[in-house]
Amino acid sequence: MGNPSAEKGMMLKEPLLNPTQKGGFRTLPFIIANEAFEKVASYGLMPNMIIYLMSEYHLDMATGSNVLFLWSAATNFLPVLGAFLADSLLGRFKMIGFGSIISLVGMTLLWSTTMISQARPPPCKEFDSSCSSSTTLQLILLFSAFGLMSIGAGGIRSSSLAFGADQLDKRDNLKSVGALESYFSWYYASISISVIIALSCVVYLQENMGWEVGFGVPAVLMFASAVSFLLASPFYVKLKANASLFTGFVQVIAVSYRNRHIALSSERTNMMYHHKKGSLLLVPSEKLRWLNKACIIKVSTEEETLLGRTSDSWSVCTVDQVEELKALLKVIPLWSAGMIMSVNISQTSFAVLQATSMDRHITSSFQIPSGSFGMFTVISVIVWVALYDRVILPVASRIMKRPARLDPKQRMGVGIFFSFLAMVVTAIVEYIRRGLAIKGGYANEPLAVVRMSALWLLPQHCLTGLAEAMNAIGQNEFYFSEFPRSMSSVATTLVGVGMAGANLLASFIMTTIDQATGEGGEKSWISSNINEGHYDYYYWVLAGLSFSNMIYFLVCSKAYGPCEGLGVRAWLEGDEPGDG
Repeated sequence: MGNPSAEKGMMLKEPLLNPTQKGGFRTLPFIIANEAFEKVASYGLMPNMIIYLMSEYHLDMATGSNVLFLWSAATNFLPVLGAFLADSLLGRFKMIGFGSIISLVGMTLLWSTTMISQARPPPCKEFDSSCSSSTTLQLILLFSAFGLMSIGAGGIRSSSLAFGADQLDKRDNLKSVGALESYFSWYYASISISVIIALSCVVYLQENMGWEVGFGVPAVLMFASAVSFLLASPFYVKLKANASLFTGFVQVIAVSYRNRHIALSSERTNMMYHHKKGSLLLVPSEKLRWLNKACIIKVSTEEETLLGRTSDSWSVCTVDQVEELKALLKVIPLWSAGMIMSVNISQTSFAVLQATSMDRHITSSFQIPSGSFGMFTVISVIVWVALYDRVILPVASRIMKRPARLDPKQRMGVGIFFSFLAMVVTAIVEYIRRGLAIKGGYANEPLAVVRMSALWLLPQHCLTGLAEAMNAIGQNEFYFSEFPRSMSSVATTLVGVGMAGANLLASFIMTTIDQATGEGGEKSWISSNINEGHYDYYYWVLAGLSFSNMIYFLVCSKAYGPCEGLGVRAWLEGDEPGDG
């Protein structure tokens, strides 16, 4: 580990305005602030958006929630596409700059919907059947804003972390890995703080100062962020785009299919397979053997060299490429279990309506904004991570008189279990809340406040935060420990892809339940009037799915076998094949 005082001295010695010296610590505030402000904007807009869609655009609960599910899915998936384009075509600086500008345009467009009355249907009393529906042009304007913000988020989130690491990846400036670890810590700390600010300050502005101010502040912050990031352009280290790992996956599949008629020999000799110079992987593994056909050399090495085909990855792939794709395919079942758990985490729209109908007062003059209750989930994640690393593991190790830790798969399983508990608690709390509303005569008054403190929502948010801390962090550690170092970009995107899939799955589940329970003139469980609907039943369905997911995870975990890696630290410090 590096000397902190030496790192501090190194930071102080760096000239702040010397464009001839690229990179270094002075560039990191611009990079970190850029994504931090994007997080403040996007996370600050999401919680109350269901209220905006229902009150200003007259969408029902199910339709508005599906819109938000699709928006979240796009926002979570597009960083994968952004990473591919950044690695293979544009480079990280251009991708972040493009994303910043597009995000700003999208937020400005959304802000304009609050100021231009023609951009929304005429105002009317909420839940009144005489309310005018949104026109096609109004919805196009709104959805365009969502789409642009998702594209922008894809550009920024796909490259910010790696672009910051690029600034420190110079041997003459970085004497130890301590500086890089410090950067990662500050990066994730700033993101967490940004989300808390978004869920508290921005949401408070929306609720108390109106949509114009509440949507305008994120747009102004994004403008300041984009300008500062672009103005620091002369000081950045800008690495050129290179071949993307995703291209290698496609090459392996294509060459395997082209060689599908080749019979695999039972004898695994080094001369049969093409491998990188200096690689320790000389022959492929026996798992998923059909992919081994991609690295078979069909003629002698001398002939292959004369033909120049060994350098053509579309004719023959390396053993490393084949094993990288195998590593990805092997974790898909466990990854899908995490995706199903993320369906529960994505249930944010109803939680806002639920909090709105409860007593949110902390004092006689202050009440927590309904969209800010998600902040307790984030706080729970931060508190649990600190307790787990600094208190629980040391105490357990002292009691057991040996190092105690949960391996990544165990952490993932614990997270899925707590997610199941969170759904059970949510269903019970809603059952009680709805019963009080009906008893109080509020069946037809969804905006009425029942005599029940909103602090009863904290247990479900804390359990959700605990589930996310265990499962999401466990997933990241699992991927980094099981994948070779060359697959770091894939490891960082898998959780996001899972969230995108979870958003689509959540939309499908909600639509199916809404249509199935609303047939024959019956009131849907997912009614816009939460007192007439049965969201408690809906959450019992999610609890049942979560329990089934637990069983599925245990089966997949047993089939996967023991973890082959030794955790993140082993991944960081160990030598990977092909590094030499």
